[in-house]
Amino acid sequence: MTPVVLITEELAPAALDVLADDFDVRHADGTDRPALLAGLADADAVIVRSATRMDAEAIAAAPRLRVIARAGVGLDNVAVPAATARGVMVVNAPTSNIVSAAEQAITLLLSVARHTAEANASLRRGEWKRSRFVGVEIQGKTVGVVGLGRIGMLVAQRMAAFGTRLIAYDPYLQPARAAQLGVRLVGLEELLRESDFITIHLPKTPETIGLIGEKELRLVKPTARIVNAARGGLVDERALAAALAEGRVAGAGLDVFEQEPCTSSPLLRFDTVVAVPHLGASTVEAQDKAGLAVARSVRLALRGEFVPDAANIQAGGVVAEDVRPLLPLAERLGKVFTAVAGGVAVNVEIEVRGPVVANDVSVLRLAATKGLFAAVVEERVTYVNAPLIAADRGVEVTLAAVPDGEEQPPLVSLRGALPDGRAVEVCGTVHNGVAGAAGVRLTGVDGFDLELSADGVLLFFRYLDRPGVVGTVGTILGGAGLNIAAMQVARRSAGGEALMTLTVDSPVAADLMAKTAESVGATAYATVDLTD
Repeated sequence: MTPVVLITEELAPAALDVLADDFDVRHADGTDRPALLAGLADADAVIVRSATRMDAEAIAAAPRLRVIARAGVGLDNVAVPAATARGVMVVNAPTSNIVSAAEQAITLLLSVARHTAEANASLRRGEWKRSRFVGVEIQGKTVGVVGLGRIGMLVAQRMAAFGTRLIAYDPYLQPARAAQLGVRLVGLEELLRESDFITIHLPKTPETIGLIGEKELRLVKPTARIVNAARGGLVDERALAAALAEGRVAGAGLDVFEQEPCTSSPLLRFDTVVAVPHLGASTVEAQDKAGLAVARSVRLALRGEFVPDAANIQAGGVVAEDVRPLLPLAERLGKVFTAVAGGVAVNVEIEVRGPVVANDVSVLRLAATKGLFAAVVEERVTYVNAPLIAADRGVEVTLAAVPDGEEQPPLVSLRGALPDGRAVEVCGTVHNGVAGAAGVRLTGVDGFDLELSADGVLLFFRYLDRPGVVGTVGTILGGAGLNIAAMQVARRSAGGEALMTLTVDSPVAADLMAKTAESVGATAYATVDLTD
């Protein structure tokens, strides 16, 4: 079946073009709850913006759902823990609107400083009252940036051009990094006392809700102006209204509110407040970038590939180009490991060897864990829930990166112990210049050296080396209508234990595997389907 992508809010046409050829793109009104739940019933992916609420109920209504994508920065309207528990990937576009959001904050700051909005409204009423709208200059003033993340940094860089003195509160930023931007880090109380303009750029978390409240607003200068273009609720709106009414704050610029849509806040009664309906990301460029970013992420997710922008993947972030080809290798080695082991290990160590470890290879632990449990549990195993599944089953999965200066293909090995003490090891590599699955090679199983493509349906038979075994296996499989695409026998010594590995064109039934193993006196046998 063609995967269904449900779009619940307006998306840039360029983003729709990315999805149109490969997916069944459907639309539903995300604010119409019954329509949303009905549309989710068949959805493999859903793309939302800020108005659609993807809570636990909505996620439960989508049994096929693999990815929730928000075409924007925040995830306030997505129940990320519920999605993670279901193995549903959550992606957003964390950098799509940072320029637009920074420019919006500066627009509000300038508008509040010069009474632009109210002066415009006055003139449109036929009034010419220049003396009523005397503002203040920005140059020489102290601008306090609360939160020096990506948007906060952009604001600070741009405000520096106005000849301002910049201070910032951010307990998670090193002073040296702030100094590079020409910003002095201070405590929150010091920032509130010293700033002429305060602009807030924090995520909405339990720790930041109400960060600027009654107590904090009593610290600011009566000439101070406050801008919030980040998230509603970071500034206590009732406390801000009281401070404005009492003349303890000179003005405010607001792009966001505690409850949205908002049309009746007491803050809207003040001429000194410039308020707009959450327009921080409302530029053509930001919408295009957000839509394109999540559309590309949805394509990757529905193909089962790693998505760098996934918010609920433990090894998130940018994956180096040298590391990306190792993702399918690690996952396939995990599948082979479980098949050869015949059960779940107590612990598994992934070792990555070679110059590639100069990069961050932590994502390979995630890929290998995904492969380890693919055939073990009933639920779909994804990059999202693989660590949870391992933890629930008490399986410790670790990663070791071993530098190797030699110019050779990277080697990935999985070693682990079963509850009965038996050790299992599988190894593999990727061939340089060979793209995709064709370049993934299985190079070892339990000490037997191999050189086989880790693709298709693999069969393993361990037996005592002797003449006639290869012919017997070929005859039985051929008689069952199975075509052997490749075959390799590895042995440690003549007449000793041998491992036969075959690639066949289709899965082999359990009874046929057992019959074949019995016919050659195999001490162990296994099969694994590595077909994409």
